[in-house]
Amino acid sequence: MKQMIIDEIMQQMQGCLDNVQLGKLHDVMEYVFHNYDFMKNEIIEDNDESIELLDAFVAAKRIEGCSEKTLNYYRTTIENMLDVVAKGVRHIQTDDLRKYLTGYQEKNGSSKVTIDNIRRILSSFYSWLEDEDYILKSPVRRIHKVKTGSVIKETYTDEELEKMRDGCKEMRDLALIDMLASTGMRIGELVLLNRADINFNERECIVFGKGDKERIVYFDARTKIHLKNYLERRSDDNPALFVSLRAPFKRIKIGGVESRLRDIGKELGIEKVHPHKFRRTLATMAIDKGMPIEQLQQLLGHKRIDTTLHYAMVKQSNVKIAHKKYIS
Repeated sequence: MKQMIIDEIMQQMQGCLDNVQLGKLHDVMEYVFHNYDFMKNEIIEDNDESIELLDAFVAAKRIEGCSEKTLNYYRTTIENMLDVVAKGVRHIQTDDLRKYLTGYQEKNGSSKVTIDNIRRILSSFYSWLEDEDYILKSPVRRIHKVKTGSVIKETYTDEELEKMRDGCKEMRDLALIDMLASTGMRIGELVLLNRADINFNERECIVFGKGDKERIVYFDARTKIHLKNYLERRSDDNPALFVSLRAPFKRIKIGGVESRLRDIGKELGIEKVHPHKFRRTLATMAIDKGMPIEQLQQLLGHKRIDTTLHYAMVKQSNVKIAHKKYIS
């Protein structure tokens, strides 16, 4: 504990003192702290304080509109770090976090993307502590973004989409696939939809995205027909737009949709069928057909345009055509 306090003071004073002065400060602290007995109760107090600060951070993020899933991810990530580093929040230094990230990657065989996600969460936590004046300077400042390779994520081909539509044995599954493919909505948004949310005349509906933000999404004529057919054949009075196939016809959950799509993919010999791939496919198709990126950002409900660019993969053939049109 004594060394932790000395190290923290030295770190905070680096920008204020030269090397000679820092050396003198270190000697003085060693002398003054020599007769002090740092007991276990101080470690317990550090742990209690760390928990309180983490609770306050999570509460602040909740007010900002983060989902409970995101908040749990934040809390678990930070708690894991605190358990391994075994220091109070205020006493953790840059080297502690570097060692933690390196050790985490080696132990779990994690990708660079995962490690950078952890770094971003720790950075957010310590930036908040700094902004709230709990610490003078974030120890994450000197830990730079982890460089990750650019991976082109797969999308569905037109043939695969038609194959899935033709392979649906249930009207619900056909309407569900059409809804995902034509709107690009998130799976979490789809399962929250109610019948009353659908405007068939305008072929649109309001969804609640991340942070409980409302936005309008649009569907095509084919989706309208299949969705109407599905709803007309239902005999239940559940307000949910999509429900289970068997009684008591409960609102379908995210896991239910994912499982159903996987089964459809296996039956048809289509690999990696999952809800998010429909969203990425729509984004790529929209970019290829010339949709302005700002409009696509609004359609997908992205806060930052950088996120939209990650979703939209421009086909190489279209790059070649554009080169001939604008440059050659």
